[in-house]
Amino acid sequence: MNFSSLKQLLDEGLRLAWQAAVAPDTYWQLGAVTLAVLLGWFLSARIADLPSPGSGFERMLDRLEGVLRPAISLPLLLIVTALCKHVLGVDWLARTATILTLLWLFESIIGRVKSGSLMAWILRIVGFPLLALHFLGVLSPVIKVLDAMSFEVGNLTLSVSGLLRVLVFGSLLFWLGWVSNSAGLNVIRSQQALDVRTREVVAKLFQIGLTVLVLLLFLQVMGINLTALAVFGGALGVGLGFGLQSIASNFISGIIILFDRSLSVGDYVELEDGQAGYVRELTMRYTTLEQFDGKTVLVPNESFITKPFTNWTHQNRKQRYRVDFSVAYHTDIRQLCQLIREAVAGHPQVIGGPEVPFEERPDCEIDSFGDSGVNMFVEFWMEGIDDGKNRVGGDLLLVIFEVLREHGIQIPFPQREVRLLPEAKPAGGPPPGR
Repeated sequence: MNFSSLKQLLDEGLRLAWQAAVAPDTYWQLGAVTLAVLLGWFLSARIADLPSPGSGFERMLDRLEGVLRPAISLPLLLIVTALCKHVLGVDWLARTATILTLLWLFESIIGRVKSGSLMAWILRIVGFPLLALHFLGVLSPVIKVLDAMSFEVGNLTLSVSGLLRVLVFGSLLFWLGWVSNSAGLNVIRSQQALDVRTREVVAKLFQIGLTVLVLLLFLQVMGINLTALAVFGGALGVGLGFGLQSIASNFISGIIILFDRSLSVGDYVELEDGQAGYVRELTMRYTTLEQFDGKTVLVPNESFITKPFTNWTHQNRKQRYRVDFSVAYHTDIRQLCQLIREAVAGHPQVIGGPEVPFEERPDCEIDSFGDSGVNMFVEFWMEGIDDGKNRVGGDLLLVIFEVLREHGIQIPFPQREVRLLPEAKPAGGPPPGR
């Protein structure tokens, strides 16, 4: 191409640009595009200012803050493009604005991906070239060339375009599934109108449904006919019956636990083997227990179905505990019981007071008569478990000790009576000393 040809192309471009600049259709398109963009920004601002029903909804809006404007403006621009084509007969300006908004939306979505992650790198390196080829109208010829580059592996014929499609769209699909799972669980678990058990059931059903949907879509991306899964499902059933029996049992047990509500997050449970802790997470394979010493125990779900366990806080979070102590025999037991009841009821975590039913108030009684003193005990009710952060039993022992010392009540020590018997005389022998 010589200088004169380049000059002709430049002149032709300037002429077309001048015609477009003075054409009334251009200003009609510019006005419609401006109106659509302003309306999209207005709607996105209104959505962002909506009263949120919970913290999960607020977090979801924060994540979508940079995506709302292009996401709402894009369909409005598509409508404007169609109207310009139908009414004015030209839509080049509206179509250009639509393409730019689509690129804006794509970049905003990439911006939500964790910086430096593999998914962001794939989207930037592969996504933008694909969009550019599509807008230039040369994507179809490129796909045909890549389809021709194929090779065989056994009975399978693999093409470069198929492998790239699985890599790009499969990665995008699993990333979208991961993001949707995190956002969905946050929204579900922030619904305070539902109890904890119902939220966990809905969350697990959402996880299962989303996983199945992502897998089915991925199989479609791979080009696998879903009717062929019938044979695979039969083989999988046989495998579950033999090799994966334990995994299948834990999975089904997890579903049963979620529906019969025998466990929920926050319950304190004690197993038959002595393991105990708070339920922190319910998964489809195991249940996570957090102990007071900071250890985390993963218990297979099957254990809660086939073995007995104690759920201390299943129906009622109030628990009754007992503290034992002893006093000397000469103690005024009636006065002592009254003093202990009042002292124990004064603890902030002990349930007591005149408004509390009589059977739930602290009670001090005689347990038995010991060798050195009277064995006493005090029973009390409290919210939660007497361990970890709620060490009420240890506090009450200190309170009882202070009450006994304040009123001069003795704590008995073991007492033994020792008698010295005279030496026995040997039978038939001489008297001693002779």
